[in-house]
Amino acid sequence: MIDRRRFLATASASLIGGCAARSGLPTMAVPDLISDIQERAFRFFWDTTDPATGLAMDRWPTPSFASIAAVGFALTAYGVGEKHGWITREQARDRTLATLQFFADAPQGDAETGFSGHRGFFYHFLGVTKGLRFARCELSTIDTALLLGGVLFAQSWFDRADPAEARIRDLAERIYRAVEWDWIVPRPPFVSMGWHPESGFIRSDWNIYNEGMTLYVLALASPTHPLPPETWTALTQAFDKSWGNAHGGEPHLQFAPMFGHQYSHVWIDFRGIRDPYIASKGIDYFENSRRATYAQRAYANDNPGGKVGYGDDCWGLTACDGPGDFTVTIDSRQREFFSYSARGPGERDDGTIAPTAALGSIAFAPEIVEPMIAKVHARYGPGIYEKYGFLDSFNPTLTRADAPLKHGRIVPGIGWVDRDYLGIDQGPIVAMIENRRSGMIWEVMRRNPHIRRGLERAGFTGGWLA
Repeated sequence: MIDRRRFLATASASLIGGCAARSGLPTMAVPDLISDIQERAFRFFWDTTDPATGLAMDRWPTPSFASIAAVGFALTAYGVGEKHGWITREQARDRTLATLQFFADAPQGDAETGFSGHRGFFYHFLGVTKGLRFARCELSTIDTALLLGGVLFAQSWFDRADPAEARIRDLAERIYRAVEWDWIVPRPPFVSMGWHPESGFIRSDWNIYNEGMTLYVLALASPTHPLPPETWTALTQAFDKSWGNAHGGEPHLQFAPMFGHQYSHVWIDFRGIRDPYIASKGIDYFENSRRATYAQRAYANDNPGGKVGYGDDCWGLTACDGPGDFTVTIDSRQREFFSYSARGPGERDDGTIAPTAALGSIAFAPEIVEPMIAKVHARYGPGIYEKYGFLDSFNPTLTRADAPLKHGRIVPGIGWVDRDYLGIDQGPIVAMIENRRSGMIWEVMRRNPHIRRGLERAGFTGGWLA
């Protein structure tokens, strides 16, 4: 078990260091709090994932189906756990091998039931017993891409001559090659968000700036069913609709919830490499995410909705759990709240803060994330920080004990606090803390030929690609 250390409010003073790290980011004396957060988030995946199938829970401790995106984060977390000595290489190898064997063998077909996926894609959610489609969820292109991020990380991480590691590499290649990207393009050149056996393709595409960049890098790189390089050009031509200033900050591609600026960067090192579009703006996509992080803090300081606790010491809006869907009066003001939702500045902002919004940006802007996280921890302590680190979300604005809550509970002195951890929110915490500390995931993925090929077909040049 993890040592349940208490941390003092003064911990933030020790978080910022001074010299240059190998990752290219300013280094720090590794703080106990950040290390503890990372290990606890890793333990979420190690403890709650089925070792026989590799299926990772969408949430815990609420009984849940499995999330294929959470599996991608879990596969990545195992390498982090090995690096820090939390598990052995053999443990990481065996869990990874079981996971990839399950997905390689999972039944594929176009019927409404009895299958885990179709044409190489997988359903967003899978049942935890047999790993088949859960309810009537969609065949998800983005969640398949996030799964593949972990699959390709495993392919490059397990690089030894050991037969089990060779098997991991072969299975990863088989899973990746099976995805028929050129099938799920009903409105060329863009990829549909998904497909249902009952109704066909979802009528929305990945055609704006968001987390879909990883999807397109993988689709362009496919050795078997690639999309043409012009797809990336068409995608970035649509980006200018998202370019602008926010809250007095520097101009950047805007997407309100922070996850849209984070997920692609978990596996792809965008520092110093640029496609023609972002080069025309004089920055790279890493810098864009840094600016987006600062914009979130600036929004919290502006606090146009008058939410409780917002400011330099408490900020971070993204997709996360919320109290429920209702309106109540607080301090003579009508306040609307939401259950699980994609939150962002000016978009469904009901005062719900998600620690993953900041921690997933720790590699972009450690100088503002680390002190804020220390102060949030010192202020709210065990009320929001338990076995696997920070609970998914909390809301200091909602303090009414009689509120019709769908999730969580009211904690005196804090407000509403979630009861659950979410796999897709724990994943960026593990991974981006590691990319901040050592750049390890980026370094591993730079060695993957599929990632390099996809970036080059998209027109990226410079930096480590050179």
